[in-house]
Amino acid sequence: MPSGQRAQWKGFLKFGEVSCGVALYTAASTSERITFNTINKATGNRVNRIFVDSETEDPVPKEAQTKGFEIENGQYIIIDPEEVSAAIPESNKTLEIEAFIPCSDVDDVYFDKPYYLTPDRMGGDAFAALRDAMKKSMVAAIARTVLFRRMRTVLIRPHGKGLIASTLNYDYEVRSSEKAFEEMPKLKIEGEMLDLAKHIISTKKGEFDPATFDDRYEAALADLVKAKLEGKSLPKPKKVQVSKPNDLLAALRESAGMMKAADDKPKRTAANANTGTGRQRAARGAATKSAASKAAPQRKAS
Repeated sequence: MPSGQRAQWKGFLKFGEVSCGVALYTAASTSERITFNTINKATGNRVNRIFVDSETEDPVPKEAQTKGFEIENGQYIIIDPEEVSAAIPESNKTLEIEAFIPCSDVDDVYFDKPYYLTPDRMGGDAFAALRDAMKKSMVAAIARTVLFRRMRTVLIRPHGKGLIASTLNYDYEVRSSEKAFEEMPKLKIEGEMLDLAKHIISTKKGEFDPATFDDRYEAALADLVKAKLEGKSLPKPKKVQVSKPNDLLAALRESAGMMKAADDKPKRTAANANTGTGRQRAARGAATKSAASKAAPQRKAS
């Protein structure tokens, strides 16, 4: 069980006739992001959200609100919250594995949210046996259960000492890629242009390390809050110039030349590079904490 973290769901994981107790923990969270409240410019006070009738414009208290499905413009079928609750599938708290599939079979576009799947103390052996067998067989598992009031399909994969369970989007929720790209012109790039693009790619090859990717928007917000507290203004960002078709080859040639020049320069050692990155992250973190502590009344979500 992750220290200090509350399980989002507890139940059982079943494969064949074997079952073990498990829990789901959120793998990704946005709770650390800087958030703003909506403020009345005239008074500086926080604004409260009030629901009003679209016709009479009178406020509607919570106890007078219900659900409705629009059948025509402005006409609704009234559905009580109790009826919505009754339509939720009954949960048996069991993630039952229906099939084991190659890990590459699921297109990334179907991935929804990731959760860490951990065993309880009594089911550790069965959990570990499934995890290790899946690693050896290089497969993922498809399971179904009721999660958060909905029937969900879940993809389960080995992940470190445990498993990671990703909820999947339904087919009707995923938009067609053919429609997304239907207006894309049919272009075939050949010759020098293709060779230059391939060269640039070859000089920029690396490995995925999420620790090296900074949330520049979050850092910019922290800088903005800090600047406002200190009565300063931030410089305006430079506009990005989009390469025009006529200039594309020249831009590729220039990029390839820059890459080659960069390759000729002595590179920092891995230790120095990591140290520099750490200092930058520490500096940004300190600025964020400083701004956050001063602007604490404004951090809560509206």
